[in-house]
Amino acid sequence: MNKLLAALVATLFAGATFAASHAGAPMAAASGAKPAASAAKPAASGAMKSEMKADTKAEKKAEKAEKKADKAQAKADKAKAKASEAKAEAKAEAKAEKKADAASAKK
Repeated sequence: MNKLLAALVATLFAGATFAASHAGAPMAAASGAKPAASAAKPAASGAMKSEMKADTKAEKKAEKAEKKADKAQAKADKAKAKASEAKAEAKAEAKAEKKADAASAKK
């Protein structure tokens, strides 16, 4: 059983090592010929540039939306403060009327 587990672990390790060594850029040929991947490199860099532009555009759009949301939140806070102020004013007015009524009732 131990030999079987050891063989399994060795196989997994070998597979992972093989995959890791082949995941990077392809190796140059001994004859000096360029591999197909490097021939397609300019197209890939163009794709990267367009992707970077798209990312930048998306970030700008997100910033704009965030600013808009902040403005809306500030506007809502201002309206809430006004409403609270008006409520406090109405409460003070009602209290003053109560006092006035109480004073006139005493007379």
